Amino acid sequence: MEKEERIFIRIQKYRKESWKKLCFKKQISLSSLIIDSVENRVFDDERRKILAFIEKQDNIFVRIENNINQVARIVNTQKLMNIEALKGFNEKLKTITELKEQQNGIFTKIYSLIANDNQFR
Repeated sequence: MEKEERIFIRIQKYRKESWKKLCFKKQISLSSLIIDSVENRVFDDERRKILAFIEKQDNIFVRIENNINQVARIVNTQKLMNIEALKGFNEKLKTITELKEQQNGIFTKIYSLIANDNQFR
């Protein structure tokens, strides 16, 4: 979208400097700060943090899945597993599956919010 208009506002110098410091810290533009604040949208730096968090969570589950595969390989090579250990393993597997489903539901909502936010940019 092409920027066609300019808005001039008058504020105290200390306030402008404070806003500029905030923008530098968040690595966003002053225009983005003002527009996103006025339109009550997710800031670009927050969007980046959300996406990084999602990626980190996904990596955690990948490591867990790898550990599960390692346990399965050990059991397959030894051809035996203690019944109590198997029950415990299955309970943990069930918990991981439930957490993954919850995580996916949360991620779907987050992506939806970000997508709705992006349609106004």
